[in-house]
Amino acid sequence: MKRSILLVEDDMLMREFITDYFKKEQWDVHEAENGRVALDLFEQLSVDLVVLDIMMPEMDGWSVCRRIREKSDVPIIMITARSEDEDQLMGFELGADEYVTKPLSPRVLVARATALMKRTEGTVGREAETLLYGELSVNREAHTVTVAGQLVTLSPKEYDLLLFLIKHYGKVLAREYILNAVWGFDYLGDERTVDTHIKKLRAKLGDAGRLIATVIRSGYKFESEA
Repeated sequence: MKRSILLVEDDMLMREFITDYFKKEQWDVHEAENGRVALDLFEQLSVDLVVLDIMMPEMDGWSVCRRIREKSDVPIIMITARSEDEDQLMGFELGADEYVTKPLSPRVLVARATALMKRTEGTVGREAETLLYGELSVNREAHTVTVAGQLVTLSPKEYDLLLFLIKHYGKVLAREYILNAVWGFDYLGDERTVDTHIKKLRAKLGDAGRLIATVIRSGYKFESEA
């Protein structure tokens, strides 16, 4: 089954160059020359991956990433000519999965895209009924969580949060992004509810709770790791 990609790059030659490499690896490629065209295409298509340049006319990559993340968890690789840590943190906070700086090798970009898709489609894939991380096991069909074979009782929101954190394991996520994704954009409560639920999860999961610790690196740090 072919994978499909939405490539968003305003430089026509670079876009064609990258497209050729993806097509050689049997990807279906949909091209957009700016952010507005990209969002229009994203509404019409079902793609497996978005490769998104940051510096573009009309609408920059930050804005496009933010808009996509409001409605989709599709993997996103961001491309930029800047290598500052602040830019990378911004991309990760907005929900990007990978970050590539120019000048880039299209061959390496394709390799990163393939590796990212394997991670997304693997243990934490859409069809996986059981998610396994060390001693932590989540059965998505039965909505049960066990640690070392022992059943752990979670509230519905704790369960939703745990699934979200597992799916985004290793990413840098802002508290606001987590709140919007798990509680919804219309949630009117305190942002610190994320902190409270994280602490409850880690207490209930014990040592297995360390697996979710690296998820939050920019929003805040756990007290035990500060």
